[in-house]
Amino acid sequence: MEFSHLDERGNIAMVDVSRKPGTMRTASASGCISMRPETLSLLREDSLPKGNVLTAAKLAGIQAAKQTAHLIPLCHQLNLSWVEISFTMHDDRIAIMAAVKTREATGVEMEALTAVSVAALTIYDMCKAVDTSMEIGAIRLDAKTGGKKQHAAEYRPRTSILVLSDSIAAGKGLDRSGMLLREGFEAAGCPVEELRIVPDCREEIEAVIDEWVAGGVELIVTSGGTGLGPRDVTVEALQPKFTRKLPGIEQALFNWGQGKTKTAMLSRLAAGTIGDSLLVCLPGSPGAAADALEVLVPAVFHAFSMLKGEGHA
Repeated sequence: MEFSHLDERGNIAMVDVSRKPGTMRTASASGCISMRPETLSLLREDSLPKGNVLTAAKLAGIQAAKQTAHLIPLCHQLNLSWVEISFTMHDDRIAIMAAVKTREATGVEMEALTAVSVAALTIYDMCKAVDTSMEIGAIRLDAKTGGKKQHAAEYRPRTSILVLSDSIAAGKGLDRSGMLLREGFEAAGCPVEELRIVPDCREEIEAVIDEWVAGGVELIVTSGGTGLGPRDVTVEALQPKFTRKLPGIEQALFNWGQGKTKTAMLSRLAAGTIGDSLLVCLPGSPGAAADALEVLVPAVFHAFSMLKGEGHA
């Protein structure tokens, strides 16, 4: 694992999440502030000089969660959907719990941790006139959901990538999309068995796919030939072979691409199964390849347990 907030030279850098799709994300954190029993008695009786301590601490924690990006330099500014702060009083301490939700491209664990921290500091501030022995501690992330880790699947399919391009096949252009896809799937742990480049020829496309399906390739990703040009024949060549269509994959890819580039509406995406192989047809641009990796990895890997009859993850 590498530090995400350092660039290749070791300098601090904000993580670019512009290519990530927004998903529901949650985080919960906890901590505590210890104090003398006498202080807790005053707090229970609402007898402290600064007023209702826990109400103020709750408001402070909520406000802090919403201001996290202004407090921690490399945090992203998020539109929070919900923040909740709760307290449990014990004989010698107050336990604090924060829960946060958002629908964004990055997680909210820092917001939850900040909410707990500032709630504890507010309690300290409001009680310090009667108790200077207080200690804040045990602040930790308890749980988080959303993002790629939520969709983690151990299985990694045998993968091959097919690039469709007359110019690249003729040596007149450089393949970038296929290499991006290969690097992305290999980084996700997929054994990429082959990256092949062929011209926009229906017969050659069909022959390669038939070969790979017969050879047991489980995930086949094509790049190119999905536009409106007279030589864009990938979809026409492969859709008739589908034993099942996967419109959910098509829709996810289309929605993500259209949200960034309006001309994405002119591309013809296709996804489906051919026997036990899963096939995804992508546009040929490097941007489309990068977007597909964000959308597909690792969620699409759950398909293979389903194909094997193991049910939904």
